[in-house]
Amino acid sequence: MTCYKYSRHFFNHEGTKPQSFLFVGSAIFRLNTMNERADQLSGLIIGAAIEVHRCLGPGLLESAYEKALVFELQKKGLQVRTQEAVPVIYKGHDLQCNYRLDLLVEGLVIIELKSVEKLLPIHKAQVITYLKLKRLWLGLLINFNVPVLKQGIIRVVN
Repeated sequence: MTCYKYSRHFFNHEGTKPQSFLFVGSAIFRLNTMNERADQLSGLIIGAAIEVHRCLGPGLLESAYEKALVFELQKKGLQVRTQEAVPVIYKGHDLQCNYRLDLLVEGLVIIELKSVEKLLPIHKAQVITYLKLKRLWLGLLINFNVPVLKQGIIRVVN
């Protein structure tokens, strides 16, 4: 069977879509669900964050880490939206609260960046709130102000 690459799917010669794939650079991942795709993306995101932390180290402002992480993720071929507005709707009325996501990767994974001495429960609550408002499954809370980045990463699932 001959398959043709189209967007992020392979179609066979009959035009039906037998399987979906995630293309990241030269890597190809088979997808079963959006949650699996988000989970696979989180591994790529964490790898990119580790690279940023390895190069820049702790102690910079959040904005520097955001720009470096966006660079790394886009270099991997990922779509990244920065400072995306998150509307808060109350009884059909937009409250115009001006909440903003730090990063949204491939429309599936929310990344909240911090450069603080210690992550607090309110930081995790913030990510959970964003996940609920955007109706997404997975978020990453990343604090770059740690000696080893592994200590500053929290996966948050809605």
